[in-house]
Amino acid sequence: MYVGSGVFNVVGVRKRWYLFFGALVLVCIASMGVKGFNFGIDFEGGTQIQLPANGKSGQITEERAKEVFASALGKPADEAQKVGSGVSSTIQLRSDTLDAAEVAEVKQALFRELGPIGSSGQPSVQAISDSAVSASWGGEISRQALIALGVFLLAVTLFLALYFDPRMAAAALVTLLNDIVVTAGVYSLIGFEVTPATVIGLLTILGFSLYDTVVVFDKVRENTRGLLGLTRRTYGEAANLALNQTLMRSFNTSLIAALPILGLLVIGYLLLGSGTLQELALVQLTGTVVGVLSSVALATPLLVDFKMRDPKYRQQADRVASRRANQARKAAAERDDDFDPNDEEALEAELRREKAYAAAASVPARNQKAHKGRPQGKRKR
Repeated sequence: MYVGSGVFNVVGVRKRWYLFFGALVLVCIASMGVKGFNFGIDFEGGTQIQLPANGKSGQITEERAKEVFASALGKPADEAQKVGSGVSSTIQLRSDTLDAAEVAEVKQALFRELGPIGSSGQPSVQAISDSAVSASWGGEISRQALIALGVFLLAVTLFLALYFDPRMAAAALVTLLNDIVVTAGVYSLIGFEVTPATVIGLLTILGFSLYDTVVVFDKVRENTRGLLGLTRRTYGEAANLALNQTLMRSFNTSLIAALPILGLLVIGYLLLGSGTLQELALVQLTGTVVGVLSSVALATPLLVDFKMRDPKYRQQADRVASRRANQARKAAAERDDDFDPNDEEALEAELRREKAYAAAASVPARNQKAHKGRPQGKRKR
């Protein structure tokens, strides 16, 4: 992999990769259509009530807080989540929009049943806070995110079309759309809450995926310069070689990027219980893994198929195949030369030829450089 000699035939088995990514995209689309997304309060609107996780009887659990909420209003909270750790940990309850009387009733019930401890070290109703979020704010965030995504994809397409060519731009655009769908589908499958942090993370990973694709395409362009006048490799073989030559760079870059994101996800989920860290880390980790995989196994194979639609590249591939067929026929003719093993003279000549080949193979080649001018050193007399 470090040598990049083209040992991995990614382009040659591209139909298998198409089936893999096609199945992955179908699963993600099905999850988004059936299961949907777990939109946070920022998108759906509602009321959030927050209280310390330390109560008069010890630690307050999410289940216990939801029970008190349901007994107070006769309906359950949509979600209960523990955020933070130690004495600073809190419980967040989220539900549909509540009026002032309902909020006050829930607060009194939480204080009476759980006794959350405030900053004074004593149970206090003032330690319980509430906030209301309008659904229009989340809708505005979604609209701005879609606008930003559209502008980004348009700018990327124009840049790649001018810097490389339109077919490379098309392959990169399909790869980016694949990354978006798969990342969103993973969010739907896992059920993490979709918040503004999720949107920010999604826009962030698109740049990483594009960077990796551009690195591979730049090497492809270098390997295929002047290819139409040559008969050594086809476009697919040259692209596959470029992919192998950049494979370790892509994997190493992704690994370095994924390690701190993975640490952020572990810290946010296990230690801090922070919803924002979880959401941001999950979308970035998914996008990083999917981005490098699609850049290697989807973008370059798509580019090869787009290029091979051009008659010039198909004709060049035919010339390569014809040259290789001629070489194979010549080699077969040399091997099948009229050699009679019963002819002693022919047998001795063949043995001498084999010994000469063996001797030549065991001695390193020497390139003698012709010296210009006066010879160096002293000449023996």
